[in-house]
Amino acid sequence: MNTDIPVAASPARRSYFWVVTLVAVIALAGTVSLGRWQLSRAAQKEAIQAEIDAQKSLPPLEQAEFMALDDASSSALHRPVRLRGLWLAPHTVYLDNRQMHGIPGFYVLTPFAIEGSNQTVMVQRGWIQRNFTDRTQLQPVVTPSGLVEVTASIAPPPARLLELGKSEPGAPMPDGAGSSPIRQNLELEAFRTETGLPLRTDISLQQTGEASEGLQRDWPAPALGVEKHYGYAFQWFGLSALVLILYVWFQFIAPYRRSRLARRG
Repeated sequence: MNTDIPVAASPARRSYFWVVTLVAVIALAGTVSLGRWQLSRAAQKEAIQAEIDAQKSLPPLEQAEFMALDDASSSALHRPVRLRGLWLAPHTVYLDNRQMHGIPGFYVLTPFAIEGSNQTVMVQRGWIQRNFTDRTQLQPVVTPSGLVEVTASIAPPPARLLELGKSEPGAPMPDGAGSSPIRQNLELEAFRTETGLPLRTDISLQQTGEASEGLQRDWPAPALGVEKHYGYAFQWFGLSALVLILYVWFQFIAPYRRSRLARRG
């Protein structure tokens, strides 16, 4: 009487087997593809980092070479440069909520008028710590007068931070609006219009060297997120392994154990 049960169950079992197999193959293909994509993204970011390191190791551009750059943002980003000119101290800006070694403070930016030209470039001179009692009380920064030589690296315009709501009294001004030297962000185009300076807006400079003039210069490295991509890849490949283990268990090992128990029974 029970001999008809395996025959009736066999087609359904075979259908179930192939449906599960198809789902497992799709899941494996998807997770492996996503893992490989994350690895390719990590390789791209590592190539970018290698290019940045190569640029930093080049000898500094001299002033004439820097002035001849038409599009420094693409051709010489992160390369050292040596310039001579004047600090325009009255236009110094303090970008709030910037950290160095995990401590909140300000990035100090001052326009630099290049000698023998009508060109001005914004220099991120360094970092000072915030006064936690009175945020408007700024630490003293020494700005040399007269002609000075500056060694820096070519950098993108200052990075923007997220701005929430409207400014409160005593809070930093957004985007360079108004006359407050404390700003949340600084748009070079808007600052050029505000000051009337012949300011380059495609790049800025990050001054390098030891701490001086009341400023620290341990600039954070560009956050490329290589480790993040490796972490995601590990997760996707781990999910692939889990799918494979579950497939083998439920499709082969578990049925085999059930059949053995049935035969013993």
